[in-house]
Amino acid sequence: MGEPNLENGAGAARAGEPLSWNDLEALLPPELAPAARAGASGADPGDGPTSAQSLLRLFGQPESAVRVTLYRDHHAWCPYCQKVWLWLEERRIPYRVRKVTMFCYGEKEGWYVRLVPSGMLPALELDGRLITESDRILEALEASFGSLGPGMHDSAVLPLRRLERELFRAWCEWLCYPHHPASDARARDRFRQLAGALERELERRPGAFLLGDQPGTADLVFVPYVERMNASLAYYKGFLLRREHPALDRWFRGLEQRSTYLGTQSDFHTHAHDLPPQMGGCHANGSEEQRALARRIDHGPWPILEENGHDPETSQPPPATAAGVALARVLRHRATLLARNPLGGEGFDLPLRCALTRLITGVAIPPPAGSAAGLRHLRDRISVPRDMPLHAARLLRTALERSAHLDPLTPEAQGAPLPLRHRRDQDPQPFLANPGPADQPASGAG
Repeated sequence: MGEPNLENGAGAARAGEPLSWNDLEALLPPELAPAARAGASGADPGDGPTSAQSLLRLFGQPESAVRVTLYRDHHAWCPYCQKVWLWLEERRIPYRVRKVTMFCYGEKEGWYVRLVPSGMLPALELDGRLITESDRILEALEASFGSLGPGMHDSAVLPLRRLERELFRAWCEWLCYPHHPASDARARDRFRQLAGALERELERRPGAFLLGDQPGTADLVFVPYVERMNASLAYYKGFLLRREHPALDRWFRGLEQRSTYLGTQSDFHTHAHDLPPQMGGCHANGSEEQRALARRIDHGPWPILEENGHDPETSQPPPATAAGVALARVLRHRATLLARNPLGGEGFDLPLRCALTRLITGVAIPPPAGSAAGLRHLRDRISVPRDMPLHAARLLRTALERSAHLDPLTPEAQGAPLPLRHRRDQDPQPFLANPGPADQPASGAG
């Protein structure tokens, strides 16, 4: 692996000026440089770790082996898409990806509505046959390729699938309806009862997973919504799922040992703000714990560590490449990010370079007066894993927030509040006007 010359870059920054775009790109490790150039002809990550940017996954097989096309959302927000995506990754089935706009953040593509008139996601094409609904998709994949552990209709899996639906309904009842304190406590207790039932299932066997040494279909059925429960209940209820239910923490830790899950895993901030328009609203209980956690999730500092040092979002330490990955993703789409920032292209150029200089060299350079709101506008619109993995997003959010704090005029200014009824501020289309090989929207769409 090539190493960037951080000492030279830091020396240039210490002169009090942010690095130029060319200087920033020069600090990228060579293997990340192609990903930073829009329109570059770098290879799609078809054989590496699971990636939200990949459009073709081969797992060492020839392209002629591809029998599957997965239609999933651009933003990696759809839980049912994540379930099928993870199954294909764990089962290592070669597949193509075509990405579709979810209604809550833009107009659905006409070609997709012609293919799937309902517009529902995910959809999957298998040997030319189109299948919708995630459970029907998994059943068809099992019939064609074999199951991932005990299958969808195994006698051990069916009651777990029913438990997942009960847990989902209890989560919705607690999260998506307004409550007075007494009814909030009752909804919390019902959720905890069912989360405890899942814990008991996990505790029936050694190891992290439900029915084997590796995650199987039974685990993947739970992954998407339990991940979203972990994030949303922290933000809206002040409830830390992994602290309150240690067997679920062990389950997450097992998943977080796998590159398949890390490639699809989101973070608290992304889910806290992508869920309200999807769920029809999320209601905070206003407790002291809830307000404190929501402030930390929105404004940092990150990570959000508990008193015992436990990180409720992930058990994984940041990889050495995290800052470089964040920088590469911003460089790739910098023209669109600049143009769509409230400060305008010229107004945001220098503040953004101040933040990126801090990200990659650690040198703090105050941005121009009045730029804090523009920096926080981008901070609030980084989406995991669509834009970058969890740790890369944390580092970029931190650099943007700390740079905003140095604004000599308006250090506390915030960007426009994120909308609750839709997320049209995240419309992917402007980032696809001149797509590179990944055909992928960038951080901060808006």
